Amino acid sequence: MIGLVIILILVLFLPFSVKKVEHNLEIFLFIMGIAAATISGMMNLHLIEKALIDPINITLAVLIAGLVCKWGQVQLEKSILWLSRVLTPRIFFGLTVIILGLASSIITAIIAAIVLVIIINVLPLDRKAEIRFTVLACFSIGLGAALTPIGEPLATITISKLNADFFYLLKLIGPEVIPAVVLFGILTWFLVKPQESQDSLESQQKSESYKEILIRSAKIYLFVMGLTFLGHGFEPLINEYILGLHPMLLYWINMISAILDNATLAAAEISPAMDQETIRAVLMGLIISGGMLIPGNIPNIIAAGKLNITSKEWARFGVPVGLITMAVYFVILFFIY
Repeated sequence: MIGLVIILILVLFLPFSVKKVEHNLEIFLFIMGIAAATISGMMNLHLIEKALIDPINITLAVLIAGLVCKWGQVQLEKSILWLSRVLTPRIFFGLTVIILGLASSIITAIIAAIVLVIIINVLPLDRKAEIRFTVLACFSIGLGAALTPIGEPLATITISKLNADFFYLLKLIGPEVIPAVVLFGILTWFLVKPQESQDSLESQQKSESYKEILIRSAKIYLFVMGLTFLGHGFEPLINEYILGLHPMLLYWINMISAILDNATLAAAEISPAMDQETIRAVLMGLIISGGMLIPGNIPNIIAAGKLNITSKEWARFGVPVGLITMAVYFVILFFIY
């Protein structure tokens, strides 16, 4: 148990504090996952087979969607310009947040974030409006992608650990997530008031190369594989210390997802021994707070990196929005249900 606690501490804090680990997160989590599964005695042929198979679907989704996005980028840019002329900017941005949020469960959070960057790059507007638009869109993407196991690693790992079917998360948290995605679209309509300006965000690259697409897909495969080992390796720790905690407490504890990747936390916390109310509370705490700061979710990292958004700029808007959303869903989950 001491060994697992040490691994957990390393997994939670090294990526946040050591740049070399942060830049090689997939390899780091793969090594930590093997160590956790070995120390806990969970390592066996069945787990190895599961770790090899589980990442395939999301990896293929990222690869195929990345290629389609690359091949259709010119047409996508033309469509964006056409729609931006047909609709008012505020309606266009609001609909974009809703559509990307819902589509991310199929095209993956990674591709949804790349499409978001393309949209912003095509429409060079003032920086304040674009930062708000980016943050709200990433909240929406992070929520929507959690509805299917191909949307993002958090969902992949959750389905894997629970041995659940493809639509399990849609049925479990869909009634909470889908209205939230629509709400973020409405918030975008109210809070993002763009004015044309030269002070706008700029993408670092216009089009991804085939090499970048393949490398990203390989990293996702290794990332999910490592999390599969990690999640099963932590089962003794979960059974001992997590299962007895109240869902309300777990909901607020998971606000640390704002600074730590929520897929890693899901691997460390989710257990098939939990009841559905606890799993719902854990997941909602993770995916809502994951949008508050840049490190919390994959789309945040991609969008902020490509658009040169600083941590301070993101937090100034993302933290208040995230805290209010957390409070609203706390009331919904624990007092209205």
